[in-house]
Amino acid sequence: MKVTPTSIPEVLVLEPKVFGDARGFFMESFNRRVFREATGIDAEFVQDNHSRSAKGVLRGLHYQLGNPQGKLVWVVRGAVFDVAVDLRRSSPTFGQWVGAELSEENRQQLWIPPGFAHGFQALSDFADVQYKVTDYYAPAEERCLAWDSPELGIVWPVQPPLLSEKDRHGLSFSQAETYQ
Repeated sequence: MKVTPTSIPEVLVLEPKVFGDARGFFMESFNRRVFREATGIDAEFVQDNHSRSAKGVLRGLHYQLGNPQGKLVWVVRGAVFDVAVDLRRSSPTFGQWVGAELSEENRQQLWIPPGFAHGFQALSDFADVQYKVTDYYAPAEERCLAWDSPELGIVWPVQPPLLSEKDRHGLSFSQAETYQ
């Protein structure tokens, strides 16, 4: 597995080994031992999620305040622009964001540690996103950071985005609750 730090060093782009031939391909989407040896992170994943989005759908930016989740994200069909925003006040990268295109073609994964808001926008007609999380979904702890928060300046590729009611009412970065 190849590991590449992003401009926020704790957010990692992972490239699993892919074995392919004329029949197709095989890859381990997750192997705890390989992940730990390649990243130095011994994450315990407790839940797997799968979402399907139409082109232009923007999901996020979501986080759980009292139950922060680390996430390992990848795309099995289509392509997305995936974003992580550092919400840890004690971090030198507090308030910064990083984005990566994840697709079925590049088979890259993004590791987003606890303490980050996460969101993505579908770039293809449909995108199936799978991700593993390190803590259970806790609706009472869920928060939504505004996808278009002017303090962040995230440039989303598809305009206008298609948003859920919840995502239309996310708080700006200056108003959002953050982590220590």
